[in-house]
Amino acid sequence: MAEAGDMVAPSKSATQRVDSSMIPLVIAFTKKVCVVGAVYFAGYMNWSMAWFICPIVLSVLRDQWRKESDIRRTWAKVSAMTSDKDLVLARVNELPAWVFFPDIERAEWLNRILIQVWPNVNKYARAIIKDSIEPNVAESLANYKLYGFKFERVILGSIPPRIGGVKVYDKNLSRNEIIMDIDLFYAGDCDITFLLKGIRGGIKDFQIHGMLRVVMKPLITSMPLVGGLQVFFLNNPTIDFNLVGAVDILDMPGFSDVLRRAIVEQVANMMVLPNKLPIKLSDEVPSHDLKMPEPEGVLRIHVVEAKNLMKKDIGMLGKGKSDPYTLITVGAQQFRTKTIDNTVNPKWDYWCEATVVSASGQRADFQLCDQDDMSKTDESLGRCSVEISTVVKKGQLDTWLTLEQAKHGMVHLRLTWYKLSSNTADLQAAIQETQLLCVSGMSTAVLTMFIDSCKSLPNARTQSKPDPYLVINVGKRTENSSVQLRTSDPVYEIGYTFLVGNPENDTIHFKVMDQKTATQIGALDYNLSGLLSKENLYIESQPFVLQRAGPESKIILSMSLKILKEAEPESESNADSNSETLSVGSAQQDPPASIASDSPAKKIPGEESDRTSDIITTDNFLKDSTGEPIEEKLPEAIVPQAFSSPALDSLRGSPKLLHRTPSTTSSAGEAGLGRIQMTFRYAVHRQRLVVIVHKIANIPLKDPTNIPDPYVKLYLLPGRSKESKRKTVVVKDNCNPTYDETFEYIMSQGEFNSQSLEVTVASQKGFFAGGSPVIGQVVIELGELYLTEPKTMWMDLRPERN
Repeated sequence: MAEAGDMVAPSKSATQRVDSSMIPLVIAFTKKVCVVGAVYFAGYMNWSMAWFICPIVLSVLRDQWRKESDIRRTWAKVSAMTSDKDLVLARVNELPAWVFFPDIERAEWLNRILIQVWPNVNKYARAIIKDSIEPNVAESLANYKLYGFKFERVILGSIPPRIGGVKVYDKNLSRNEIIMDIDLFYAGDCDITFLLKGIRGGIKDFQIHGMLRVVMKPLITSMPLVGGLQVFFLNNPTIDFNLVGAVDILDMPGFSDVLRRAIVEQVANMMVLPNKLPIKLSDEVPSHDLKMPEPEGVLRIHVVEAKNLMKKDIGMLGKGKSDPYTLITVGAQQFRTKTIDNTVNPKWDYWCEATVVSASGQRADFQLCDQDDMSKTDESLGRCSVEISTVVKKGQLDTWLTLEQAKHGMVHLRLTWYKLSSNTADLQAAIQETQLLCVSGMSTAVLTMFIDSCKSLPNARTQSKPDPYLVINVGKRTENSSVQLRTSDPVYEIGYTFLVGNPENDTIHFKVMDQKTATQIGALDYNLSGLLSKENLYIESQPFVLQRAGPESKIILSMSLKILKEAEPESESNADSNSETLSVGSAQQDPPASIASDSPAKKIPGEESDRTSDIITTDNFLKDSTGEPIEEKLPEAIVPQAFSSPALDSLRGSPKLLHRTPSTTSSAGEAGLGRIQMTFRYAVHRQRLVVIVHKIANIPLKDPTNIPDPYVKLYLLPGRSKESKRKTVVVKDNCNPTYDETFEYIMSQGEFNSQSLEVTVASQKGFFAGGSPVIGQVVIELGELYLTEPKTMWMDLRPERN
């Protein structure tokens, strides 16, 4: 019997192996039968080939898009999970002797704290997602006829966010607060499932990256020494994720953008300026100290026109034109110009205004799109951005900006900064200015308010307490508060900011509504002219009797009115005092945007401009006590071209940014092909490499009758993809051309250390002369630049690499 048993065991395992090997064969056979059957059925029904071509094309495009998305998410995850200290220490032997690591240690210290507290933060974040984000996302998706959105499971995983850098401010802040900027990466192992129209789906590889600001205020004398926190993103964070489950079919351009847009909008509404996430730590601190909006000023934006945009429409004879419009984003505030049909040189003349809470860190983003009514998916025509701190320093900015992520195109912007005043004498000047503009909707004042609570509201129905919410209206803007369930004494503790056309005539309207019955249970109309007579144009925690309500019904408000006053340009001394030293491993404020593409000194064909003087560069032409440039006094052999030696760095002292002075070089380089001057800067906040091509010097003239027409091409290596190509204008008949053109590349810090930049100088005449158009070439290893500050350098051109 034992032998029989032994005989049976092998036969069972063999049968299992045969069954397991048959399953893939059966699945493959079934797929082949389905494909052949579909083809046969289509032929039998005399269907068009389009029924096959369209799904195949969509499938190929979807696979390609998902492949690119997976690569992008993988890069982000590697960057988010890698320690800054490990990255730097891995190359410590290559670093100069003057590099220190206090900011890296500070970030690593905070990362260790995050690892310890992440399980508790996980629970808190789940509560916020369920209570705040879920209902708002469901409401947003309902606008696209996608109903029934609901989170089923929210597990953020065991991998905490990583802090890439920390900056603690010690200038231009109150004694009663601590301000800290954190470069935050999250690319964890979250597991989120949801229902949408009864279909179960999931979110994997959720990633978020942005500059998070934490304000600790007010400082108090009792524990915990800090009265509260304000947490917010300075600008919209980058959010990416992968859809799984039954909704995986939506994970393609157009469809997944709807869900992504809804999530980004809700994050912006919660904690992207001017919205903040307040956290109260002590009962000693009044709620309005943390939740009352505190705008720094108002940015008035004029999108004038654009030119030479890309052609996206398909016409009868090939490429047509475009139907362009512009999206303007300042934090969570978004504006849109009208669409100009069938043109690549639109003139919008569009005006808008945005409240700014922190000019030092915020920016204005401009996204140009081509409206496509057929596909319902608008294509990008390029984008650009302006650091608001640049406008604050200049008062006004009138500039043409070259569009990023586009082959060509420029946009004309005019921006004006308005500071806030409590002097009523400034009101008439503000009113006269808006009248001279002849543009409707412009403001003269900013109204901020904090709604604390309502008291003794009447019942909307007999023996049933109301579910009250507030509707606040100023001018054309209306805001709705959250609903407080089953209470006659709702506590809101919420702040709002409104732009006011004319406070002498405008009125703010409050309505208290009951959600169950949709009836009004109280109202208040307040003339803003009453604030003009108050001290500092401010009232604090004042009760107002509600009309059309109970005899004891009240609403408790704090309100502040500020007059818009056009700011004057800051003096150079103030600008210098506000500049701060950049250090390795920390999340830094971008240098003044005059070095960045946000306000480039572009040479626009057919126009005269003196904006070249706005180009700012590092102090590589410092002068000694005799007034002579240090670089000229030292032999060329001992002055590194990157100007980053410890000797020069010690001579520089503080890395102040100065106006670029005209620089020349008498050398044609080791290869005798000329030299090129460029500036490099890495903007940590925006994850961008900024490259400025200044000039080329001493291109060899081999034939006096054939003077070159030089231009510069840039490619990122490895790959030399078309997306990374950048090209300057062509300068005719010149061996010493000047360009001063700015280009940008979006790349993470991990990508920055692993990529190279290929710079090629070519002549347009080379194509027609029968010879090679390439004059010379240089390849820059980006990881070896150590861009802790903007760096300007001359480089020798060498023969083209094969």
